[in-house]
Amino acid sequence: MTTLELAQRCGQSVAMLQNILVNVGEKVGSEFDPLGIDIAELIAMEVGVNVKRLHSYEGSIVLPRAPVVTVMGHVDHGKTSLLDALRQTSVAAKEAGGITQHLGAFVVTMPSGASITFLDTPGHAAFSAMRARGAAVTDIVVLVVAADDGVMPQTLEAVSHAKSADVPIVVAINKIDKPASDPERVKVQLASEGLMLEEMGGDVQVVEVSAVTKTGLDRLEEALLLQAELMDLKARVDGAAQAYVVEARLDRGRGPLVTALVKAGTLVVGQHVAVGAEWGKIRAIRDTIGKMTNNATPGMPVEIEGLKGLPMAGDDITVVDNEERARMLSAGRKKKMEKDRLRKMNEEKVVGTELSEETDSVTERVELAIIVKGDVQGTVQAVTDSLKSLNSPQVFVNVIHVGVGPICQSDLDLAQATGACIVGFNVRTPPHSVTLAAAQANIKIKVHRVIYHLLEDIGNFIVEKAPGTYETEVAGEAQVLNIFELKGRSKSKGDDVKIAGCRVMDGQVMRSSTMRLLRSGEVVFEGCCVSLKRETQDVETVQKGNECGLVLRDCFDFQIGDVIQCLHQVNKKPKFISSESGAVRIEC
Repeated sequence: MTTLELAQRCGQSVAMLQNILVNVGEKVGSEFDPLGIDIAELIAMEVGVNVKRLHSYEGSIVLPRAPVVTVMGHVDHGKTSLLDALRQTSVAAKEAGGITQHLGAFVVTMPSGASITFLDTPGHAAFSAMRARGAAVTDIVVLVVAADDGVMPQTLEAVSHAKSADVPIVVAINKIDKPASDPERVKVQLASEGLMLEEMGGDVQVVEVSAVTKTGLDRLEEALLLQAELMDLKARVDGAAQAYVVEARLDRGRGPLVTALVKAGTLVVGQHVAVGAEWGKIRAIRDTIGKMTNNATPGMPVEIEGLKGLPMAGDDITVVDNEERARMLSAGRKKKMEKDRLRKMNEEKVVGTELSEETDSVTERVELAIIVKGDVQGTVQAVTDSLKSLNSPQVFVNVIHVGVGPICQSDLDLAQATGACIVGFNVRTPPHSVTLAAAQANIKIKVHRVIYHLLEDIGNFIVEKAPGTYETEVAGEAQVLNIFELKGRSKSKGDDVKIAGCRVMDGQVMRSSTMRLLRSGEVVFEGCCVSLKRETQDVETVQKGNECGLVLRDCFDFQIGDVIQCLHQVNKKPKFISSESGAVRIEC
């Protein structure tokens, strides 16, 4: 694209774009000179325009590649166990609480010699973004449904992710070895949700499998390879690589590590890359079993080391010519991300203020600052999104900092300065010195390994912090049985007094509460109680079934049969609600 074309697309003058070129250290020629893709992106970011890189295969060597298959489905339906059976290793046993909390990528070589790249996604509701990423990068989605459980909320969500990414689905009905299994019911449920199954004249293949007894795995393999053959999957193998970050984590000895999936081209050790807002020079490439390799070809999941920081899961990996170009792209993207972040924070605060203004009975909106630390970038993102979903008109959840790695002293310093609570997910327990310092500074540290427990703990903590709403409730009711008058009292004893002789019919009557006088269901008077006596004794409360005498200030209009209600203020706290699908919310 020439400078003139870019200026027209961005709606800016050519002179302004040439000024930006000078600032980034590029030679300025004619407005008809073509611009490199990296420079075009830099200029677009400077003027606030979003860009997307499009790649063509013209003149490239295009070869067949292994299909990328994402396994999706509801939590606990046996996705990881099915993959275990396919690759003969046990990952599910190592997963905390037996549920997947990462997006794992690995290659499985089938008995037929064909290889398939599998992505395993978590099924819990909190990891919706990770499932969407899995569907976006994949060729085929294997939808795992338990034969004894049927179609569940995350099953439907996985179907919608696959449909929005325009990816074909192969259904694997798992757990057919269980006595309560009913595959036919599952097929009817899927058909009613709009999945056109092969048996019913559609094009969605259905395979009945059991991960435990390993039955039907060969049929699943055939179905996947047939689907891949129909799609005729090919990718260019020469030229700069196009790759995608599946996951990113921090290693103590090796620094930031990125699990990437190559889409096209070849990724080579020693290349300079810009990954989202981070950059680096590829120091080493390892395959899924940890063996060093010099390059990565299409459809191959690899682990890359050598980046300066941790990118976000889902970022594109862009190969650039030199270190300076990588550094400039990274700086430009960081600046844009910061702008977007600040704009989003302001929007959230405005929405929160509007919410609390709408709810008149709320006294104030408390801000709960949280620092999130996790083992990998993807789970940190998922936990942050889940915590933000717990926002309510009474409590604003403000995630002030997120990071990958263990909880350390710098997190404590930030928490002390901001009054934040530290949440650690899948990280090791903080050292004794950190725990001690946190206890002395009264900083709460919550470390969890299972997403259910984390959300429940934080939900209950939010309920604790919420100011609540005050509501008037009826504490008790008394019926007037008789009226007594004290007349002609001396000045020292005060004016004439009317005493209502009552029996408490329900609840209890308290002297300190407000009283309401009802006649035929209508309110006649409302005021405070001056005196409450049981027989000759002054009392604070009278329970149900007992008789008492009470005097209301400035009320002399009692009649036999009237009802006196005792009112009191109750502070109603919000409720933490967790649905069967795993979705959580705070209800005020």
